[in-house]
Amino acid sequence: MYQGVIFDLDGVICTTDEFHYLAWKALADKEGIPFDRETNNLLRGVSRMASLEIILRKASRSYTDEEKAALAAYKNDLYRDYLKQITPSDLDPDVLRTLQTLKDKGVRIAIGSSSKNTKTILRNLGIIEQFDAIADGNDIQRSKPDPEVFLVAANKLGLEPASCVVVEDAFAGIEAAKRGGFAAAAIGDAVKDPEADYVLSVLSDILPVALSA
Repeated sequence: MYQGVIFDLDGVICTTDEFHYLAWKALADKEGIPFDRETNNLLRGVSRMASLEIILRKASRSYTDEEKAALAAYKNDLYRDYLKQITPSDLDPDVLRTLQTLKDKGVRIAIGSSSKNTKTILRNLGIIEQFDAIADGNDIQRSKPDPEVFLVAANKLGLEPASCVVVEDAFAGIEAAKRGGFAAAAIGDAVKDPEADYVLSVLSDILPVALSA
């Protein structure tokens, strides 16, 4: 039995990937930079500034640090506008059941996300109180595949990495978990990652993993 489960946010607890795509696409279109779904997939689990650097690789000119900061703020404003559409009705019942079951069984649960909007999303979904700890982009200097966000989450839970399992939908997240000494459970696109210790079809599949003797 694991003492703690650390969940990524986007693509695991909820899906805001489309909002990210629309906001990045609007920014790229404004700057005349090619941007498609393939490029967007490279941004999953990556911090905002690192994502911007990936997009700017295809730009026809260079940008100053001040311009980059303005572009990142522009994207975040668009994204936050999209987030206003999220309500508790957008939460999959399987997610809520999974979180409640883990808590009922005494397993501590946390969020480990590179997003600086994590708490806003959790509040809009009405589940922020479900988590014993939240580690997000405001707590870290390095984004995934660096394990920092998961290490911060484990520390907030008061647990060692080896006693926790991380649930991730991105290859960068699986790599981060393994580098940090955590067990890694893959869901979504990450199920293709051979480094994952467990493969989940739905989030509640983590229950037998976390609760096994």
